[in-house]
Order: sequence, then C-alpha cells, then structure tokens
Amino acid sequence: MPANNQSSPMLASGLMICAMAIIGVIDNVVILLAETIGLWQFHLSRALLMLPMVIGLSLLGLGGLRPKRPGPVVLRSVLITLAMLFYFASLALMPIAQALAGLFTSPIFVLLISALILRQRIGPWRIFAVLVGFTGILCVLQPNPADFDFGTLLPVAGGLFYAFSAIITRSHCAEESTVALLAAMVLTLGLAGAVGLIVFSVLPSAALEGPEGFVTRGVVWQMQPALLWIAIQAVGSTFAVFMMIKAYQVGEPSYVAVFEYSVMIFGPVFAWIALGQELGGIQIAGIGLIAVAGALLGWRAGHVPEGQEVT
Repeated sequence: MPANNQSSPMLASGLMICAMAIIGVIDNVVILLAETIGLWQFHLSRALLMLPMVIGLSLLGLGGLRPKRPGPVVLRSVLITLAMLFYFASLALMPIAQALAGLFTSPIFVLLISALILRQRIGPWRIFAVLVGFTGILCVLQPNPADFDFGTLLPVAGGLFYAFSAIITRSHCAEESTVALLAAMVLTLGLAGAVGLIVFSVLPSAALEGPEGFVTRGVVWQMQPALLWIAIQAVGSTFAVFMMIKAYQVGEPSYVAVFEYSVMIFGPVFAWIALGQELGGIQIAGIGLIAVAGALLGWRAGHVPEGQEVT
C-alpha cells in the first residue's frame, strides 16, 4: 500500500471510527442469519455480493485489482480467511463482546511472534501493555477451568491468524493497492465458503438446529430469511474494510490503530440495545483494559524515532 505523504489525522480517525461503527452493527446480524444458513454458505453468498462492489471501486479509480506481488497477497488472504472463519463461527456461539475480545488478542500475538519468531527486541512498555490487554481479555471471556469449552478459543484462534496477516501486510504488502488487497480477501473467503459448503453438503451429518449448527451446516435451499442479513453484511463489509485500509493510508498507522478499539464499544452496545446481550461489570472493565492496552501500544509506536526499536 503506497504511503500517503499528506497525513490527515482527522480524516483518518473519522474513517476508522465510521468503519468500526459499521462493523460493530453488521457483525451482530450473524447470530440472526445463523438461524437459517451455515458459515460456508454465508461466506460464499456474501463474497458473490461483494465482488461486484469491489470491482466498482476499482472502476471508480480507487485502486487496481491486480496485485504487484501475488504470492504475499495470496498468503495474506489465506491468513485473514482463517481468522474470519474462526471469528464468524464464534459470533454464532457467544456474545459479540466475547468474540471481539478473542479477536483482539491479535496485538498480543503480534508481539509474541515478533519476539519469538522474528527475534525482535520487546521492551518493558510493550510487555506491560500485553499484560494489561491479556487481563482485559480474561475479564471479558471469563474462562472457567471447571467447565472448559473449546468454543471459547475460536475467536482467540482468529486473533492468532489475524496477527500473522498483519505482519505479512506490513512486511510484504505495503505497496499493494487497497482494492487489490480487498479483492483478494473477498475471493479467498468466497472460495473457502464454496469448499466448505461442498464438504458439509456431501458428508452425511446431522446438523444441529439454529446457531449451534452454523459451522457444520451444508446447503440450505430455502435461504430467503437470511438474504437481507447477508446483503447488509456484504454492503457494510465492503465499505467498512475499504475505509479501514484508507484510514491507514491517510494517517499515521500507530495513531489510527488506536481507533480500531472503538469497535469494542459499538459492537457490545448495539448487541445490548438490539439483541438484549448484557455485559457484567467485570466484562465492561475488561473492554476498558483492552482499549487501554491498544492505546498504549499505539502511543509507544508513535513516540519512537524512525529506525529506533520500540520499547
């Protein structure tokens, strides 16, 4: 993604907050469409609706569709696809606050990958931020060792793959077009949906009713009740993801990243108003800790001179 020499903090923060507001609302509809169709049919259907809109963005001159380095772009798309499959599967099984908390383990994983795999030095401030964020995640997820459920780890697995995709994006896809990255992601998600749909339609299995059968459900021919929610997801995702990428193009990344955490407010608040998903005091405090950790990481990154290690 080419760097933009004219930084516009106000525009960047506005774009990111708008994107997070959209995502916070539309991700709540997954629990509604999970009553009717499965995860794989959802991703295939949504991709088919999103692709014409992405092509339209390219025709409007907002970016080319062909990647400059296909290999890294494909790898990034596969990693994001895995992240989104885990995340959306969790949305059908738990409140959105818990799903988002699991997904937002990604900054923690980025630091662990940087330290353990890339052998980068991690200073005390970032270690402190990770501990604060991890405490917040435990407050929101509230895992119970006596009644452990692997479903709790679904969004955390999404956070792991999202972290890998973030590292690949920063290191190998910096010069790519916004539209090219978006198109590759949509195509990969659509292909994954098609493969999963074929597998779970051919394999004999008794899919559970309602959201519990979201992951293992095959083709549902009578999908009319879910069409409106799929369309809302497709339109909202296209513009929200585009605004997210654009925000990073017109603003300082360490500054913009802090505003991503606003989705931890928009998502749970809308779920509480529209779906009656309530949050306890400990979970609200956990959301605050996650936001503080993200702000601290962004503040440290923004106050380190170029070429100096972040501590």
